[in-house]
Amino acid sequence: MAQAACPASCGEIIQGWILGGEKLVSCPVEWYSQVEVTTGKPLPDERPLTRAMVRQLLAHWQLPATLSSQLRIDCRSTIPVAKGMASSTADIAATAVATARHLGFELDEATLARLCVTLEPTDSTLFAGLTLFDHTAATTRIPCGPLPRTEILLLESPLTLTTADYHRLARQQALQDHAAPLDTAWRILQQACAQDDAALLGKAATLSAIASQALLPKPAFLSLLNLVERFDLYGLNVAHSGSVVGLLLDSARHDVEGLCGFIASSELAAHWPKNYLLKVVEGGVK
Repeated sequence: MAQAACPASCGEIIQGWILGGEKLVSCPVEWYSQVEVTTGKPLPDERPLTRAMVRQLLAHWQLPATLSSQLRIDCRSTIPVAKGMASSTADIAATAVATARHLGFELDEATLARLCVTLEPTDSTLFAGLTLFDHTAATTRIPCGPLPRTEILLLESPLTLTTADYHRLARQQALQDHAAPLDTAWRILQQACAQDDAALLGKAATLSAIASQALLPKPAFLSLLNLVERFDLYGLNVAHSGSVVGLLLDSARHDVEGLCGFIASSELAAHWPKNYLLKVVEGGVK
């Protein structure tokens, strides 16, 4: 028996046309998919992508495909699905590492990333540190540096959008049209990590969120930006291929209770009826 856990993401800190192609830096948060792999009969209600990952691993290690039917995958996760929170990445990355541990194999991050993107576009939450990542081909993997200490008020929408549906959208021209602000956001993000500056982290995220409005607009976006100014928050981030948004802050410095009360009494409550105060974490499969 072996276990592993991978964090969810509150959308992305930045995502767009960076260094010649679409790339992202996920925003990992302290909310995990936990997977246990044991020898036994597969569960009837397992998640299909987790079984697909096991089959991929067996082929990768040149083990008999029939071994899959002898492995039980127990995936425990409350991460909302199809909302831009990297729920699938968390499931399949944790499954891969738990399977490797159970069978006595090593699995480095580069190999894990390549295996994940063959199943679906993958978030950079699987890396132990903020990482600029080519989420469709795994050809780019650039560490950003140490994560500035920050928290996020994650606002959950009832709307859903699968990763596959987002990637079917005609978006390349819009991505390229916004390459300049994303280049700026990428430089600011690197400065934020080098200087341990949460305000710069929020600035980079806000620039990317604004650019994202041309691809997948969020309702009441100006109201969200006004919240950042009204409560002097670090910034705003969004799920570029989903419906959640996040307000970057420090609960020791910012009035989180007042912020939540303001949201509940405003038009924003209709769009994001649920919220969660979470730590932003560096990522990686534990």
